[in-house]
Amino acid sequence: MASVDAVIVGTGPNGLAAAVTLARAGLSVELHEQHETIGGGLRTVPLFDSGVLHDVCSAVHPMAAASPFFRRFGLRERGVELLRPEIAYAHPLPGGRAALAATDLDRTCAGLGADGERWRWLMAPLLARGHGVVDLIMSGPRPRPRDPVAAARFALRVLRLTAGPAPLRGREAQALLAGVAAHLIGPLPSTAGAGVALLLGHLAHGTGWPLPRGGSGRIADALAADIRAHGGVFHTGRRITDLGELPRAKAVLLDVAPKGLLALAGDRLPRRYRRALERFRYGPGAAKVDFLVSDPIPWAAPGVGAAGTVHLGGTREEVFRAETATARGRRVEDPFVLVVDPAAVDPSRALPGKRPVWAYAHVPHGDPRDPVDIVRRRIEEHAPGFTDTIIAARGVPAARMEDHNPNYVGGDIAAGAMSLRQAFWRPVPGLDPYRTPLPGVYLCSASTPPGPGVHGMCGHLAALSALRREFGVHAPVPLSPPAGTS
Repeated sequence: MASVDAVIVGTGPNGLAAAVTLARAGLSVELHEQHETIGGGLRTVPLFDSGVLHDVCSAVHPMAAASPFFRRFGLRERGVELLRPEIAYAHPLPGGRAALAATDLDRTCAGLGADGERWRWLMAPLLARGHGVVDLIMSGPRPRPRDPVAAARFALRVLRLTAGPAPLRGREAQALLAGVAAHLIGPLPSTAGAGVALLLGHLAHGTGWPLPRGGSGRIADALAADIRAHGGVFHTGRRITDLGELPRAKAVLLDVAPKGLLALAGDRLPRRYRRALERFRYGPGAAKVDFLVSDPIPWAAPGVGAAGTVHLGGTREEVFRAETATARGRRVEDPFVLVVDPAAVDPSRALPGKRPVWAYAHVPHGDPRDPVDIVRRRIEEHAPGFTDTIIAARGVPAARMEDHNPNYVGGDIAAGAMSLRQAFWRPVPGLDPYRTPLPGVYLCSASTPPGPGVHGMCGHLAALSALRREFGVHAPVPLSPPAGTS
């Protein structure tokens, strides 16, 4: 085979971000994807009707709007319209009530009554230095506080949430924050959960929790267009099962989980590193449900229908109890469920009498249960009549999520448990977690820092490591779109 500068296996957001970075640095790049369509967790495809598109994995993208990589890449200038819902997320509660996190912080605080000023104390100082907070979290294995004030404010609030009396006292505000913490997909309460709640919580009032107009695939399309414009080549429809199947290249970047690296490398890896990868812990599973429905979800509580994301988990105590039991491998009767009705934010996603609904249920690792009825019942509790609107449904148990994406081991969409330790030391402890012991081979998936989310930083940081070590490139790589792009 002809040689190239760099080969990338996997075209999820991190594989694509790595390819953009390398191609922008002037290297020849090839990408290999087992599916016929690229994008990994960014794929948007028809499932039940050719005119209605469903997001196969991610649907809402707080980090795509905020991450350093995408801020420099410029999604808006490349034609990706990130639609910010008026209500970023909602949390229905028993009795037809709901807590609402509006994009407008003042509106959110007003709706939380006596907890309004406490919510403001948590979020407003972080919002004032939002880039500093995000850059701290997204800076890689050794967070570098370029904005010390932002770092101090963030640390103070994490400590406030994990030590001492709870700063929020009302059920609505407590549940609202607990629902965001549950995005950790792990035991709660925890320091890592508090960090996730504050990161995503303050973004709701800043760059928002947007949905790309037309679906998540628009982000993948923009990345792929830039890669092709700089000479990158895609190969789809063939799964790479061994590193020996790849063309000769000075650098190989793998957008795979540690399980995938073990399979690809075979006996090439040193025993010590192999054993460290085998000890890597995967987290609880997510079971996916896609519905085709005839009407908007008939939420009982006012305002929920305008939300981009809906958390179904009950009170803070119920959310924490369910998430902790799930993380310990126990099934719960009422798991935490996330729901998105994309057409509520992007009407172009619907046809007359047909619209998509997206949902995840948090379940134990490798859970084989079909999640359709679990999720349907959870939605019906807060939206009576929802069942009557269902035209078609598809469930993907956690045990089968790897069929869609091999990185989702046992249904773990975070590509590794987000414990405090594994949040920084992913997949193994080391100064450069992207570099493997194999010459020129790097890991660039969400199993490396800074972890899960559509932010592109795992791929970008891995590519920068490869550029330094394999090509002697230390200068910043320009990512911004060409002048006049729209």
